[in-house]
Amino acid sequence: MASTLSQLQVGWLRGLRAKLLQRHKHQPLVSCLVGLYGCRWRRCERSFTQQGECCCNKLEGVSFALLVVAFCLTLVFLYFWGQAKNDYNDFDWFNFGIMGFWFPWSVVLLVIAAGFFTYITVLVLLAVCLLSEGQKLYLHWSHKIMLLVSLTFSIVATAVLSDLWSKEWKTLLLSFQITAPYLHVGGVLLMTALAWPIALHFFQMSSRVRRALILGLFLSLLSALYLVPLGMYSPCIKEDKTLGPKPALIGHRGAPMLAPENTLMSFEKAVDAGSEGLETDVTISSDGVPFLMHDQTLRRTTNIHEVYPNKTDHPAAMFTWTELESLNAGAWFLSHDPFGTAGSLSADDRLQAEKQSVCSLQDFLQLAAQKEKLVIFDLYRPPRGHPYRDTWIQRTLEVIKNESSILSSQVLWLPSDLRALVQEMDPDLQQTSGSRLPLEELQSNNIVKLNLHYSHMSSQLVREYAAVNISTNLYVISQPWLFSLAWCCGVQSITTNNPQLLSTMKSPLLLMSPDEYSLMWILTDVVSLMLILSIFFFHWWRERRLADYSGVKITAENGTYSKFRTELSDIWSVSSANSQAEKMHNLAAVTEH
Repeated sequence: MASTLSQLQVGWLRGLRAKLLQRHKHQPLVSCLVGLYGCRWRRCERSFTQQGECCCNKLEGVSFALLVVAFCLTLVFLYFWGQAKNDYNDFDWFNFGIMGFWFPWSVVLLVIAAGFFTYITVLVLLAVCLLSEGQKLYLHWSHKIMLLVSLTFSIVATAVLSDLWSKEWKTLLLSFQITAPYLHVGGVLLMTALAWPIALHFFQMSSRVRRALILGLFLSLLSALYLVPLGMYSPCIKEDKTLGPKPALIGHRGAPMLAPENTLMSFEKAVDAGSEGLETDVTISSDGVPFLMHDQTLRRTTNIHEVYPNKTDHPAAMFTWTELESLNAGAWFLSHDPFGTAGSLSADDRLQAEKQSVCSLQDFLQLAAQKEKLVIFDLYRPPRGHPYRDTWIQRTLEVIKNESSILSSQVLWLPSDLRALVQEMDPDLQQTSGSRLPLEELQSNNIVKLNLHYSHMSSQLVREYAAVNISTNLYVISQPWLFSLAWCCGVQSITTNNPQLLSTMKSPLLLMSPDEYSLMWILTDVVSLMLILSIFFFHWWRERRLADYSGVKITAENGTYSKFRTELSDIWSVSSANSQAEKMHNLAAVTEH
């Protein structure tokens, strides 16, 4: 009984070894892969990589190398532009100033980038699958043309945006402080998966130089990837108890995703969304009425081309308040849909948005006073020839003190012009600086808050200013990942286009203790290394056994020896584990004799 059981175990092990040694030829799958990659749909056009051969000729090797480069470049550009989503509205506004009409160029660029990346990724996956099946690579000429187009697009787009919008690279670097832990895990998984085709071809190659190059490159990339966490920094890798309070939200021109910017409806929506402050832009009309307008002209956010077609390019400050009141400041929001959110508005909201008019500073301050909200605004000096060219600050202070019920302590005074005069006229205003100045200068000017672009984000900077009772506000932050980073840095408040979303966040997107993160990346690296070693050992063992069976010696009648070479799958057919074990035993017997 014991002998029978032992024989069964030996037979099972031999059958398992036979299965591991067999190279399965997935003909339907291979046909599909070869057809999609090289447009070679006929079976006779396939080419299997023989022992010791390279997976492709020199031309196809260059094509595959370019494919890998294109994959990397399209991935970098897609990631770069995807993380720049926070500033898409600024990009479209910039193009509006150049072209004179509004169009969502940012979204178009994102779609094109995603399309090229998807296309290149599919080709890379096809190539990897073909290599895993032992097929030679032949990329069709149409794919080669599209490959060059993708490369050209990625290089040109990256170069142009780097020249015109170089600050977005700072955004890219900031994003790594949130995404790096996840990118590291994804990269390790990718390299682990690539170990299979690399190990397969490594042990099939006869050229030691090629083997050394492939293995050296693979191990270099893998080692660098394993060690990336040692040089990574993120303020969100901290103990939960050290996380500061959630930053207060200041609505940037109100809630411009839900209503036309700088209108009463927009500010009401911002208040309803949980904003603790309101931000706007103030210009003074030719008859001395401060009103809210971001652009220098009225073209983008009003129907000036319908009411005053001959004045479309005139400065907004050169119109009287009566003329400004006659303009519609809401219909453009529905037609241009600057954030792609107009379609989500209810019928009542759409009707209300369509009827919005230019808002005066007085009405804005009254709303803030009623809702007990802080206000901050950019104050534009009128152009030359304007009646209030030299008294624009005094006129604005008059509205704050005498024509509205808002408290001076609710106003974060941002303009740096005549700051000493402003403090003398109204010492209760909260003096705010828009520049990073030395601490001594900030304190001498009685600055209590800094209003900085988010690219200046730094937990050390925030701590230094907080130590001297100066709080920090960052603008404009609308994406959850960027808000999470500001939260982890200890920022006190942020200006946002998206208060309705950020107000719902209960914690940062990434928050883990240093011990948890260390455990995560070390465990990921160790498991990956074990899998890769197992993969390489398996291919080494299989190729060694296959080499034994493909070069066996057979005794002929005349006493001489002849050598033959064949694939293992041609030596036997697999019908059952027992038959496999039996044939393995017979082959071994032939070898021994």
